[in-house]
Amino acid sequence: MHKKSVLRRSFFSFTVLAVGLMCSILYQTVDVFDDKSRVIKKIPTTHKVVAITVDDGPHYKTTPEILMVLKEKQAKATFFVLGKNAEVHPEIVAQTVAEGHEIASHAYSHRRLNRLTDAEVVDELERLELVLQPVAPKPTLFRPPDGAYNDGIVALARERGYTTVLWSVDTGDWRQLPVERVVKAVLDNVQPGSIILMHDGQYPLPTPQAMSIIIDKLRAQGYQLVTVSELLQYYEVSR
Repeated sequence: MHKKSVLRRSFFSFTVLAVGLMCSILYQTVDVFDDKSRVIKKIPTTHKVVAITVDDGPHYKTTPEILMVLKEKQAKATFFVLGKNAEVHPEIVAQTVAEGHEIASHAYSHRRLNRLTDAEVVDELERLELVLQPVAPKPTLFRPPDGAYNDGIVALARERGYTTVLWSVDTGDWRQLPVERVVKAVLDNVQPGSIILMHDGQYPLPTPQAMSIIIDKLRAQGYQLVTVSELLQYYEVSR
């Protein structure tokens, strides 16, 4: 009887431990995918892939300069365009698409969406979609202006078919920093799966020159440059 009792207690303890371990693994997996479905800042991966993203354009001077660099380097980027700028320069959006880059949503007017009503947020998204309709596919990626968001904004974007994307490496280029500082910001912080934030909404900017150097140096380190949608394909769940 004593041996049976010990065996029963041991079996019970093992069962509790096993169930606890399974729940822990399940929780971690669900947590990872829940984060993925909400806001992407970088992609967990062991592959040396990164995405360059460009916000606030198109600008009639800066964006063509960036496109020229990307064409020369045979690299792709993801452009989070503003509706009000795309409205003025649809031809630049069309060129961006024709050259194989990804067009994503940065809303219409660069208002901080977390200060708006739900109806105003939806209007910002819809107005951009209408502007892009003649020149680009409907975007599937969305970046809130200034990175200002809340759960409600993410939910509204998801209802319209968007994945919300932020960044993990901020170049600070919009502050018109020297080229070498923009380059250093990337090289000091880049990791596999990084999403790099750059800008093209004003002129002058150090961005085109810095981007050229960044592409060369990242490739020298073995990195491959991809669009954000391509980067998402490298998503790896920790086991």
